[in-house]
Amino acid sequence: MVELLHIKDIAFHFAMWLSPEFQIYLVKEFQRLKNEENDRLKLNWSLQRTLAKVNYHIHTDAIKENLIPREVTKRQAGIVYATEADLLNVALFGFTAREWRETNPDKKGNVREDATLEQLVVLTNLESINALLIRQGLSQSDRLMELNKVAITQMTSLLNSNAVKRLKR
Repeated sequence: MVELLHIKDIAFHFAMWLSPEFQIYLVKEFQRLKNEENDRLKLNWSLQRTLAKVNYHIHTDAIKENLIPREVTKRQAGIVYATEADLLNVALFGFTAREWRETNPDKKGNVREDATLEQLVVLTNLESINALLIRQGLSQSDRLMELNKVAITQMTSLLNSNAVKRLKR
């Protein structure tokens, strides 16, 4: 196998030396393949970001049904939603949305827009788990502890996953 790779390399270099047109073709083809790979990675990230947004409705319904009294104003309810979103941010990323914006003033969007594919997968899972924990009546501090444990376990698993590594290639 090593000999064949060596022979292929020699053949490519010889052909590029003989034909500048072949060299240009080879470079363009390599660039095309790299662009396809980048597009595939962007699509995977975009799909996971969309799933996280859709899954967020499960999370917000649990908040609305279990944490927000009917008597509060929309502004007060908004604070509860933001607090719960930050609970997920702290459990996964280790900081709130505000802390991320202050640390990254040059970046547009929010921490979730800047997240890796693995982080988005875990975030989607944390939203569902937090919804379940809210419905079970766990306090916010207890939920934070549980969600952080899950985030660490899942991130470790995903970062060591050969399937995820292949997906990123």
